[in-house]
Amino acid sequence: MQLNLKALEVSQGMVDAADALRIQAHKLSCGALVVDCGIEAPGGLEAGRRLAECSMSKLGTVQFVPGNSDLWHAAQVQVYTDQPVAACMASQYAGWEVKLKDFFAMGSGPMRAAANREDLFEHIGYIESPSVAVGVLETRELPPEGVAKHLAEECGVAPRDLILLVAPTASQAGNVQVVARSVETTLHKLHELEFDLDRIVSGFGTAPLPPIAKNDLAGIGRTNDAILYGGEVTLWMRGDDESLEQIGPRVPSNSSSDHGRPFAEIFANYDHDFYKIDRHLFSPAVVTFMNVDTGRTQRYGQVLPEVVQASFRD
Repeated sequence: MQLNLKALEVSQGMVDAADALRIQAHKLSCGALVVDCGIEAPGGLEAGRRLAECSMSKLGTVQFVPGNSDLWHAAQVQVYTDQPVAACMASQYAGWEVKLKDFFAMGSGPMRAAANREDLFEHIGYIESPSVAVGVLETRELPPEGVAKHLAEECGVAPRDLILLVAPTASQAGNVQVVARSVETTLHKLHELEFDLDRIVSGFGTAPLPPIAKNDLAGIGRTNDAILYGGEVTLWMRGDDESLEQIGPRVPSNSSSDHGRPFAEIFANYDHDFYKIDRHLFSPAVVTFMNVDTGRTQRYGQVLPEVVQASFRD
């Protein structure tokens, strides 16, 4: 499916519209292209929307839609895809912790399929050997030369054939691209539950767009709360209804014992270590299954407006 080439189209379009998007692109001496969407460049909403679509390898559509005033009065981020496994798991999922000396970032985008570092790819079968690698980094620091060379080597490309789009969580673009992960979190939760992802035909999700947080740690709290307590996802499925009945109650975030508190509080209680948190927490508030074979609809979970509003107003 050439995920990296599809993401290349989006990234090139962003570079061509850099002034309008309020982003900055520059080449490192090794030849890697870094596109700053919110660190030194201001970025903006459209930069975030395109950043999210780039992270999905152009296999998903991200839009801003009016908010639900009962949940949060501002806009929502809406995402949909007819290639959910390729768009969300092979590309968008932030499954690559990029650590090199003092640099840290959460890596997503189709460069992950080129690097093939995660066990996930053995299950979904989207490994590729592209001529160019495109990645999205959630980070506060522009990647230095050594990081770019390391990522290029891991992806099997020359540094000049690596494109990195970067934005911190507490920025307009970073805020949008994280909240655009409502469908992705659902698929990842189903994968954790050992559900057959090939049964998923299409995905559609919404989550409220938080105010920009005062710092990245607070931004992590708000963007997680947007999905955990305000996200609603619909998946079109194939196959039997009985297996969906069995797994359905285990998919929304309320299946976790940590559910019900703002994420910032949960995160602090676990010493700001994601890996100590119950993995069943990371999913949307509401998940709806629509079976295209039987015509039956099943809905699980509930939104918690009080947690969303407390988080966004803190």
